Amino acid sequence: MIIKKVFVAVLMTAALAGCETQTEGQQRATTGALIGGAGGALVGQAIGGNTKSTVIGAASGALLGAVVGSATTPQRRGEQLCRYQDRYGRIYTAPCDDRYYNGDY
Repeated sequence: MIIKKVFVAVLMTAALAGCETQTEGQQRATTGALIGGAGGALVGQAIGGNTKSTVIGAASGALLGAVVGSATTPQRRGEQLCRYQDRYGRIYTAPCDDRYYNGDY
């Protein structure tokens, strides 16, 4: 019974997570959490053979999967926005140029 509730909760979380606009890092963390949770539940059930170990395995797998998914997100140049001021004094934001990344600003 508890496994069914956990399964339904995971499915609802996945459905709601798909409705929100996410960055690539957030998508990778969410996917990692879902895959890690499912794998952790299987390992917990195989090792302990009871509901408590399944839930503990799912929780620890989801946490580890989210951390790994977030940490392995590639960082792209140009995502960072810098503030600039034009010759008329107006402030605007734009992607940072190479001087920002090289430390020559």
